[in-house]
Amino acid sequence: MPATQDIILRPRFKFELPQNNQTILEAFQKTKTTQSDFIITRIDDHVFIKFPKHKQHFWSPQLHLEINEVDDYNCIVYGLFGPNPTVWTLFMFIHFLVAGLFIAFGIWAYTNWTLQSSYAIQVGMMLLMVIIWIVLYLGGQIGKSSGKQEMVSLRNFMNGILNDISQT
Repeated sequence: MPATQDIILRPRFKFELPQNNQTILEAFQKTKTTQSDFIITRIDDHVFIKFPKHKQHFWSPQLHLEINEVDDYNCIVYGLFGPNPTVWTLFMFIHFLVAGLFIAFGIWAYTNWTLQSSYAIQVGMMLLMVIIWIVLYLGGQIGKSSGKQEMVSLRNFMNGILNDISQT
């Protein structure tokens, strides 16, 4: 991975390695049993690296690698840093709920406006939904910044395994 790529601003990355993808996958599988700092899970061409439960907090990131074969001697590694899937699902559910309520209050306000009835409560609720969305956004940014050091640890762990393979 190029040193100029900032992992914090670009949580997705891709690079090519002059190794067979099975060699790399087997190296991650082997490392799973020789260390206890990270939990490594492999499913087909996918490798998930995350922190053990006792080191995790709500915003702890995990690293998902997809290692695809180009030919017998090369592979491409696609990486994605992201939150725990459960946290991500909850966060997206709340975002969709807020957006749905915003639309519902907008329709209700429009209906009351068309009927020449009071619609102040509905507009107030729409503004509250905007404020909640801003709070969710700021919370996500705080969570992202609290996981920066852990993202660097995950990247360094991955690079260590890949460097060990290239030296053998």
